[in-house]
Amino acid sequence: MLQTKELAIGYPLGKKQINIIQEQVTLCLQAQTLTTLLGINGIGKSTLIRTLCGHLKPLSGSILLKGKPLSLYSPPALAKEISVVLTSGLPASNLRVKELLQISRTPHINWSSNLTKEDFYHIDKAIDLTSIASIVDLPIQNLSDGQLQRVLIARALAQHTPILILDEPSSHLDLHHKVKIYQLLQHLTREEKKTILFSSHDIELALQFADEGIVLQQGAYTQNTIENLVSNGVFDRFFPDDVLQFDRQNKRFILAP
Repeated sequence: MLQTKELAIGYPLGKKQINIIQEQVTLCLQAQTLTTLLGINGIGKSTLIRTLCGHLKPLSGSILLKGKPLSLYSPPALAKEISVVLTSGLPASNLRVKELLQISRTPHINWSSNLTKEDFYHIDKAIDLTSIASIVDLPIQNLSDGQLQRVLIARALAQHTPILILDEPSSHLDLHHKVKIYQLLQHLTREEKKTILFSSHDIELALQFADEGIVLQQGAYTQNTIENLVSNGVFDRFFPDDVLQFDRQNKRFILAP
């Protein structure tokens, strides 16, 4: 559904310098699968996500969406295929939550049209799935970080695309809401047939809910099912020192003896 071929990602440091973070990356997001993107800080998770959703240009290689180069999609066409939740949040605004959700339906309506019953159906469903009914009339600038995070996820759901890409969707959330978000993502792949990629620092939780994983390491990467990643010892060497060790049976990190 969404795949890369020999992709190189990074960003310019100046007029003549480029910081290459990862290269020769060939990945494939399986349809209707929940895939987690894992790696230590600074390894390139956010850069990869921003590249996959078209916010950053690849340094080389290609990204294909349904067999078509991502670069050939117009912004409106791409917005019908991929919805995105990034870590950058939103600028301060008096816009109310329900107005933000209504704007998320823009890719599906004519600029001169009003919202339809179908639009309101997807908005109401997103509100229900993310449990934000009590805050839909609040200005965005009045929300806590945790509330805003759930609103951003609701916006992506209201957009109603087959692919959902999220960068740290559980950030700013307490443990209860972290689990609720991961349960929601799992529900969306199994019941709503969504294809989802999410990055996470909550490694142990991600391993409990995801079907597949992409693990970024220094100059390398691995993609496989969670069970195969665990059994192949990928997480045994996840961190660069020996402070923690990975318990394969329980899929969790423990203090090294």
